[in-house]
Amino acid sequence: MRSFTTFDLQYAHRFFGFKGEAQYLHGHTGILTIEVEDTVNMGVNMVFPCNEIQKTAWEVLQNFDHALILREDDPLLPAILGVYEAQGIKDGAPTNKQKGPAFKTELATAYPECRLVVTKETMTVEGMIKIVYDLLKDKLNIAKITFTSGVNGATEEYEPQKDSIDRCPLCGIALNENGVCPKCGYKK
Repeated sequence: MRSFTTFDLQYAHRFFGFKGEAQYLHGHTGILTIEVEDTVNMGVNMVFPCNEIQKTAWEVLQNFDHALILREDDPLLPAILGVYEAQGIKDGAPTNKQKGPAFKTELATAYPECRLVVTKETMTVEGMIKIVYDLLKDKLNIAKITFTSGVNGATEEYEPQKDSIDRCPLCGIALNENGVCPKCGYKK
């Protein structure tokens, strides 16, 4: 069985090197849906609490919300960083409170202090799905990710992990590496 939740992400990007309207810097509202699969946890009668999927995923996804997403070879990148430096906001501003931990993967690097994500590939809906899966595959038993942005949409299904994620019988969330529930303290 599957549980799923959605996220609204506001972001700006452009398709560097593209010969259409998307070559210009523009913004989107993206809708990301993450489906996780497992057996129904008998203690709480659910696969995985959707609010816990949200908390787990939001930790990294908030780096994409209200962010600028540029490809690493985009000539706008040094210009943007120069403007941020001149404004004194490259290393953060007091109003920048919604930020996740910085990350660096093969596909993307997040600079939460300046609301910037730098990607290896052009940030398409397909690219977002690849990045999100890469960031969350070890934290959630992902079966499917769907991302829509304007009239564009893509979806990818994944083979869920063979071994079930060990979950708390009281809360339904994943136990940590020591077999302890980070929410209620249950010990296996």
